[in-house]
Amino acid sequence: MYRFLEQTVDGYMTRNVKTVQRDRDLFELSEMFETDDFNSYPVEDDGQVVGIITKFDILKCFAFTPSQMMPRYHDLMSRRVGDVMTPEFIYVSPDTRLTRVLQIMVEHRIRSIIVLNSAQKLVGIIAREDVIAALKATTRD
Repeated sequence: MYRFLEQTVDGYMTRNVKTVQRDRDLFELSEMFETDDFNSYPVEDDGQVVGIITKFDILKCFAFTPSQMMPRYHDLMSRRVGDVMTPEFIYVSPDTRLTRVLQIMVEHRIRSIIVLNSAQKLVGIIAREDVIAALKATTRD
């Protein structure tokens, strides 16, 4: 377990990250979620991460409200990623310790965190599965 305390994001993050653009519609995005089996995608605009979009963001579109009791599926799924993404996102750097990542995930109840380098460029993503793999790998004797 002590080895886990020393591990950083760099050793366990996914480096080849698929991203989406703000102008992609939710129909296309839902197909990507199904094909890739991801829970979230960073949203990029001109090579800069401007937000994150999750499966939960799509579900929030369908929550009933007093003014709209029966949302129209086609209308909502025609919306753009930029309209429903979360623009204020949590990110870490490659040298962030996994103990901190675990703390953030538990505290904010999130499944994955974007990894940005010192120039604020996307270099990876770290997911719950990656942290679990690190725990497993560092506790083997």
